[in-house]
Formats: sequence, C-alpha cells, structure tokens
Amino acid sequence: MNIDMNLQNYIDWEVKNVFPIKNKFGYRVILKYIDGSKKIQQKSGFNTEKEANIARDITVGELYSNTYIVYANISMADFLVYWVEEDIKNRVNSYNTYISYRNVAYNHIIPQIGKKKLYELHRGDIQSMYNKISLISPSMVRLVKTVMNVSMKYAISKKMISINPAEGVPLPKTIKKNKYHVRNINYQKTLNLEQVYTLINASKDTPIYLQVLFSVLMGLRRSEIIGLKYSDIDFIAQTLTIQRQLGRKIENDIYYKPKTLTKQEVKLKTVSSYRTLKIPDYVFEAILNEKEIYEKNKKRRKNTFVDNGYICCSTYGNSRSKGFQYKYFKKILAENDLPNIRWHDLRATYCTILLKNKFNPKVISNLMGHSKEIITVDVYGDNKQIAADTTEEILEFLEEDIFDYNNDVKEPLLDIYIDIKDIN
Repeated sequence: MNIDMNLQNYIDWEVKNVFPIKNKFGYRVILKYIDGSKKIQQKSGFNTEKEANIARDITVGELYSNTYIVYANISMADFLVYWVEEDIKNRVNSYNTYISYRNVAYNHIIPQIGKKKLYELHRGDIQSMYNKISLISPSMVRLVKTVMNVSMKYAISKKMISINPAEGVPLPKTIKKNKYHVRNINYQKTLNLEQVYTLINASKDTPIYLQVLFSVLMGLRRSEIIGLKYSDIDFIAQTLTIQRQLGRKIENDIYYKPKTLTKQEVKLKTVSSYRTLKIPDYVFEAILNEKEIYEKNKKRRKNTFVDNGYICCSTYGNSRSKGFQYKYFKKILAENDLPNIRWHDLRATYCTILLKNKFNPKVISNLMGHSKEIITVDVYGDNKQIAADTTEEILEFLEEDIFDYNNDVKEPLLDIYIDIKDIN
C-alpha cells in the first residue's frame, strides 16, 4: 500500500459544522497545505447530532494541540506492509534482517490483528496476540514483541498514532524473561588459550587458516572476513580497515551471475562496524604469505583469474561463500579434540579472552565493531581493576600469550555476561 507520508504536513485546518449524512450525523475536516492544496477527511456514522458535536470538539482540540491523527483509515495490515517495505527495507543493511522482520509481520502479526485500524489498536489486542502466539512458539512471541515495539515507535514518530499501544505490554507469565541484551558465555562455548593455539596450528594447512586468524585474533565477523581486500590494508602502518561485507542485497529484481547471489558487496551492519584495526604481527605475516600465493595464481591463470583483490578467495580469485569454512572447521575441531563450537563462537572467544585478562570493555567493543559498549558494568565490581585502555596493549598481550604460548596456561574462561545487541 502507498501511504502518503506528506499528509501530516498541513499548515492550516478547518472543521465544518455537523450535518446529516445517510440518516446519521458527521462533519468534515479540511487540511490545508503550503502548495495551496487541500485534503478533506469526513468523520461520520454518529447516531445523534449531540454525539457528532462532542466528537467534533475533540477533533478541534487535537488539531490545536497537534495530536490529530490524519491516518485514521489505515489498517494494521496496510501499515505493517508499508513499514516493512518502505522503512525497514531501506534502512537496514542486511537482507536477513529485512526478511526476519518481514516474516514476523506477514506471517504472525497480520493474521492476528491485520484487520484492526492502526489508530484503534489497544493494549488488549496486543496482549491477546502475545498470549495466542506464545502457545505456539515461545521464541516467536519474543520476536513479535520486538517487531511490535519497533513498528509502533515508527508510527509515533510519523504521527500515525498519538499513543504507543505496545509500550509496557508484557509477555505471558509462561514465557521466561531474558535479561535485556545479555547472554551468558561460558568456557564450554568458547576456547581457552591452549585450545586457540591448537586451532591455529591445526588450520595452517587448510584453506581457512586466514579466516581463523581474522576471527579468533581480531574478532571479525564472518561476512566481514570474506569481504576483506588487499586494498583495505595499509602495509606501512600495518592496519586493516573494515569497510564492507559480503552478503545478499535486499533488491529482488536484480540478476546476478550464478553462485554470486549471496556474495554481493553490501554495507556493514552499523556505523561502528566501519573501523581500522592494528594487525598483529603473526596475522600480518600470514597475509603477506597469502598475497604471494594470490599473485602466483593471478600470473599462471591470466585468462581465468578474477582479480577482485579478495584476501580470502579461491585459487581462481573468486570470493568465498559465508559457509565455506564450515566443513574444514568442524573437521579440525573433531580431529583435535576441541569443543564442538560454532564458527561465531570464535568471535566470542576473542572477546572473553580479553575480558578475562581485564582489558577495557570499551576498547574491546570498538575493536569488535559494536555500536555501544557491550559489557555490562556490574560484571566487574571495581572498574579500577581494568588495567588496559589501548589497542597496543591488547596486541602485545596477543603476541606474548598466544604466539609465544606457555603450555602451563590451561585455565578455563570464566562465565561472563556480555551485551549481544550487535554481537552477530
């Protein structure tokens, strides 16, 4: 549905007197715009003239106080379709995020309350919806709550409603409440220093060696790693600038070459994701070695090599897919008696190793490309115990404790609470 968002930008108004309309009563609101145009909205269906006049007085008061709702005829279904396709689709940088919002709105919210008028929606409607969906899927009702909160805040910002009906509506008591943006990470889901050392050594002769280093020693996201190019490296300053990721673009009507649909260069997740990092010496040496291999492949495959400059690429220069490392990673874990963790847990490993060694959480947050400090303050108690405040000290720690590894260090990571709003 095409909703005219300029409808609210009126500069003057007029409310006509009550008059009979089809054996009932009503009145008209005339909205006037800067270009001289007018929009007429009719309010009708009142049983008595007195009832219509009371409603008219309320409308006049709303117009004076700038709380008049001009979108009274929009259904929840029309609103959600507009919001997903015109706001979410254009605002988020992730195809997966867009699809997640779309699926929740289309498949779960609209079937429940899609026929309700947006301005008529109240807390009872939302509570009833939460109750019904919770009986089917506790995890889905949490997503529904998130989508409702975000969409209603958008409606408020665009003056489509005057009161947020989703604010303060709780999930059913049967749904266990999660701590806000907090996740418990324990040593069973991450690797300790000894295990990190084992993983790095075991991956040296595999195609995912650099991917392992970028993830566990620099905290990069999987989609960021496959999007890295040699042009992102300052070989003099020994820094790496993260400025793209590979993924699927949101547009559905564009043709892509075979096997490239999910390998498009897309924007990073947040503004904070764009960052420049110092490269540890160990990783820098591996990059230089890989660059030599890249140049050899380009030279011997002049007619077939794709010279896009990707660091983690095939022998033909093609970018890697997001799931390329899976079979190699799982094989390494199994053959070296390492915990059967997810690839993404390497990023959590990077974070928890630094936290356990009392590095400043804000610095870690910046290194990982989070939009805000990810560590809950109450973890630390006395923040004066946080020793480091610079990336140089972190690099020194990584070089000494991982690359000159002391086999006596076998202490498991402590359970740590971290904010995961941006952890993926």
